[in-house]
Amino acid sequence: MAGSTLVGEIVDRSTYDRTVARLREARVVLPRFAELADPGRITPAIRAALPAVDPDAADPLNLFRVHWMNDRARRDQVGVPEHVVLPTSLTGVAAPIVVLLGDRFPMIRAHKVLAAYACLVPRLVAGAFDPTRQRAVWPSTGNYCRGGVAISRILGCRGVAVLPAGMSEERFRWLERWIREPADIVRTPGSESNVREIYEACATLARDPANVVLNQFREFGNHLVHVACTGAALSAVFEALQDLDPALQLAAFVSATGSAGTLGAGDPLKQRYGARIVAVEPLECPTLLENGYGEHNIQGIGDKHVPFIHNVMNTDVVTAVSDRATDELNVLFNTAAGREHLVRDRGVSPEIVAALESFGLSSLCNVVAAIKLAKRFQLGPHEALLTVATDGASMYASERARTEVRRFPGGFDRRAAGEVFARHILGASDDHLLELDRTDRNRIFNLGYFTWVEQLGVPLAEFDARRDPAFWLGLRERIPAWDAMIEEFNRRANVAPRP
Repeated sequence: MAGSTLVGEIVDRSTYDRTVARLREARVVLPRFAELADPGRITPAIRAALPAVDPDAADPLNLFRVHWMNDRARRDQVGVPEHVVLPTSLTGVAAPIVVLLGDRFPMIRAHKVLAAYACLVPRLVAGAFDPTRQRAVWPSTGNYCRGGVAISRILGCRGVAVLPAGMSEERFRWLERWIREPADIVRTPGSESNVREIYEACATLARDPANVVLNQFREFGNHLVHVACTGAALSAVFEALQDLDPALQLAAFVSATGSAGTLGAGDPLKQRYGARIVAVEPLECPTLLENGYGEHNIQGIGDKHVPFIHNVMNTDVVTAVSDRATDELNVLFNTAAGREHLVRDRGVSPEIVAALESFGLSSLCNVVAAIKLAKRFQLGPHEALLTVATDGASMYASERARTEVRRFPGGFDRRAAGEVFARHILGASDDHLLELDRTDRNRIFNLGYFTWVEQLGVPLAEFDARRDPAFWLGLRERIPAWDAMIEEFNRRANVAPRP
């Protein structure tokens, strides 16, 4: 199996002992995966201490907020994850589109901090990463590296962010506040589409044994944390809605491809409710649809390759959304003229319109894809679509300003807002959508060979093992094993929770 995060025992006792001492000194208690999946299991002492902690601080207790159950202020827990049910007046389809809100996560206001925790902590508790001597390298197109930097700082090690230079200004401003050494921000050529350039930079860094690359596209911790935690959050929301409408069925889980970590949440939803799993990619770079390539601006979606942790053989639909749609909807949803159009001309409630500030570019992509799916399958009011808003609009104010200048040189008014709504919401069609059969799944799976075997040297047997559904089910056994290791690690560190 690929990735040292899959180890189930201590691999280096001296590293382990140094790590225990470092986290004892930093007064860090590590949450178990079971606690992040069900925060009600967090100890009363820690829960009592959390409201006084700034959710944006590099405070060890914020590790116990790395879950979907935070309230809007991100200080207290809620009974059901924060979400928005988009009405027909906004989507133009009868099916309810339900969106979990990732900007409720601490420190980075994005759910990628969950993946970062899951990729580093199993290494820590196995003595496979030494925070006293090694740097954690986080390859990303933005949010994962921010999450990694936040987790690294709390755990007392240096984090290195590797991301394309063309990403939003807000990402870099955040990194500059959190990283102490300017050299620990590595800007690679290009923008969202340039994942290979990220890999090349990481390969250079990895020549120094002090650098450990935590490749989210290959780390099974990324997949498993979404199976365990995001899957549980989505289930909780769906079942709460089903209590209100017993006839409600779960038609599909829709998620942009990205690293394919979030897509992993679809596996338990399919197993439990029979939901389709829908992978979404940018139309300007249709890798899964057409073995294609190109450039785009839907920040948060990786492309030009198939992530190693994508359970391709369990994916049911692939569809594509244009970055013109996401760029222009970012303007529609976050300007006074756009919001006025939605309320006055479309009859969308002010409460729903206010919630749209929680939708970043990839979140908008997910919503448009869900609309396309509802139209393809002619879904009705009792057939729900679940998706996630990975981050909020605050991360893309600079992108919004550029779009206004480029696309609306005469200014963005209610007329322009109506045209955008008609073009990208009412006009969203079921084109560029493929229902996968076994041949299609094999084609997409095989495409990954060129990245992982030919370019990055993964053994062929290891690559092919992922075709088997039993491989993915077997991975889940790692979660309770990691929790046992975390519990033992905490016992040895002997850090008492704050009163």
